[in-house]
Amino acid sequence: MAGVIRGLDDAALRDRVAQATASYFTDWSHPTSGMARERSAGDFGYDIDDTVTTGGTGFGLMAQIVVAERGWRPRRDLADRLYRLVDYLETADRFHGVFPHFLSGKTGRVIAFSPGDVGGDLVETAFLMTGLLAAAQYFSELSDLGVRIEALFNAVEWTAHLRQADCAVMWHRHPTTPWAEHALPIRGWNEALPVFILGAGSPTHPLPSRAYHDSWARAPEFLNGQSYDGIVLPLGPDRGGPLFLSQYPFLGIDPRGLRDAYADYGQQARAHALVNRAHCLANPHHWTGYGPDCWGLTASDDPAGYAAHAPHHDTGTITPTAALGSFAFTPVESMQALRHFHDCLGDRIWGEAGFVDAFNLDQDWIAESRLAIDQAPIVIGLENYRSGLIWRLVMARPEIRNGLAALGFQGDGLSSAELS
Repeated sequence: MAGVIRGLDDAALRDRVAQATASYFTDWSHPTSGMARERSAGDFGYDIDDTVTTGGTGFGLMAQIVVAERGWRPRRDLADRLYRLVDYLETADRFHGVFPHFLSGKTGRVIAFSPGDVGGDLVETAFLMTGLLAAAQYFSELSDLGVRIEALFNAVEWTAHLRQADCAVMWHRHPTTPWAEHALPIRGWNEALPVFILGAGSPTHPLPSRAYHDSWARAPEFLNGQSYDGIVLPLGPDRGGPLFLSQYPFLGIDPRGLRDAYADYGQQARAHALVNRAHCLANPHHWTGYGPDCWGLTASDDPAGYAAHAPHHDTGTITPTAALGSFAFTPVESMQALRHFHDCLGDRIWGEAGFVDAFNLDQDWIAESRLAIDQAPIVIGLENYRSGLIWRLVMARPEIRNGLAALGFQGDGLSSAELS
């Protein structure tokens, strides 16, 4: 998989990229826990070999379902890995059932995400639970495993992160210290939408719908409605912000035809990607390489460290997951970028585990790293474009369907008893 093979047809190239990228999880997950390592390189003050990520693991589970479905690895091997992962999660540190952002892959003990942040991370937990529920649905023949995954989900006390004074949902919760006066709740638009859907769909500790309608949807940067380069963006900050804001929620939740009182979410996902691309085509800072076949701004490594790249914070760094994770929403534009990344830049940015995390041609900089949260969306986005597999699995879960119904979402498939 290491070398560039030019001239592949589009379908063969997409499969080659998905298979190589998924090896970040199949070949390099933590050997003890089966969890996804946070990153492959970079000096961020923690043990890269042992630090595992809860949200990245949830994404990685969905990527590994693709591996099993395509026959790139034996289904039984991935099922065995899932058993090992569930064994680990059942004894790992949790706080009111909520997992922290980082854990030790060896011991299951919490690793601080930032100074003092050693408690539950509700957003990362939502990402983890989405992946676990998808896996339970896919490996439906393993009923014992499904029961254990449902127990992990039912143990999440979503309401433990509810600030009672205003019904706002808090991202982090320290195990012993109350929220500081300046602590900010989870408010939209951003990647945290699954918190409210999963929380509302919990059979044990459900979030009230008021937390969604009266807090999340009342943020100053929730509704947008402006036109950028002729593209109307329903939600989010000016020019959309980093692309992960509209990618992460819809790795598992299918936005096509999904709508509520505030937006059509298929339109949101596509518009956000197109606005992001339009900025790169306009290239107001005249960065080297930008164009119709080289676009995509999102959070990733950067010559200066790590940055949430976006039209309002454009450093000249392109992150492949931005265009490729949008494949299901912008297939023509994303294929153009994929072809260029692989065939034209592949000698510099392609390797055993797919594309590097990011590159900056203006500064002649190529990342040494790959990150779990950037690798998995490439695999998932390509598969959802090809077959809708991950969307079908997640949308078939009662936890998701009940949560969407509780919050007032509507969609063509939500009224049926079961999705095919």
